[in-house]
Amino acid sequence: MKRILTSIAVAGFLTLGGAQASTVNDFELSSTESSTETHVVMADQMPSSDLLAQDGGDAEASDEKAGEEPKEEKKQEINQMQTLKQKFIEGGALFMAIVLLALILGLALCIERIVYLNMATTNTDKLLEDVESALASGGVEAAKEVCRNTRGPVASIFYQGLDRADEGIEQAEKSVIAYGGVQMGLLEKGLPWIALFIALAPMLGFMGTVIGMIDAFDTIVEQKDIKVDQVAKGIKVALLTTVFGLIVAIILQIFYNYIVSKIDGLVNQMEDASISLVDMLVKHKEGK
Repeated sequence: MKRILTSIAVAGFLTLGGAQASTVNDFELSSTESSTETHVVMADQMPSSDLLAQDGGDAEASDEKAGEEPKEEKKQEINQMQTLKQKFIEGGALFMAIVLLALILGLALCIERIVYLNMATTNTDKLLEDVESALASGGVEAAKEVCRNTRGPVASIFYQGLDRADEGIEQAEKSVIAYGGVQMGLLEKGLPWIALFIALAPMLGFMGTVIGMIDAFDTIVEQKDIKVDQVAKGIKVALLTTVFGLIVAIILQIFYNYIVSKIDGLVNQMEDASISLVDMLVKHKEGK
């Protein structure tokens, strides 16, 4: 009997605990749903104009941040240009003007060479095909006409070789080699002057440095009370001329190396095309 009562009591306690747990869970779920509904209602009750204003404010803030970045970059560029201009003026009018003149003349020669070399560059493979087809169809005169209507050193060399083709292959080959040297000299025209300005710019800068240092030491000797500001100013001016001279030399050296590499490429094309022209003339002679 006691066992039965004990089991009934345990079952009652378990049933009561389960009911309390389910009540707590139902209460938590109901509170979560009510809070969710409250947020939804508040969002629904909020005017659409406020929502649009909030979105618009975020968009304006992002646009302002995006617009501030280019402005800051422009300000930095302006500040750098002003600093460079100020340093150039502080370097002294005489030597800075000479260094600037060397830069202008050197750049003018470099631009002229680059334009000339770009105009002298042609499609060598297409020219060879046109000359070969002209030789096969119209002979040497037709091939010369093709070369006459084509610009560039390769076409000029072809014309000279074809012009001496009637005198024999050896004579045509000698003419190609000789005129190739002439065209190479035309390609390298102006390079010694560019090299001169490359060497002259840092030399002028060093000369300005030496003169500035001499002036600084003269100031030290003349004045009994030596002021660091006056001595430092002279040394600063002296070093600025060296800096700008080196900058000019670096700029011109970059262009010079590009021009030299361009000339080397054109010379290789001329040599390869000349060999192909001699082979075509040999085949043309044998085909007659």
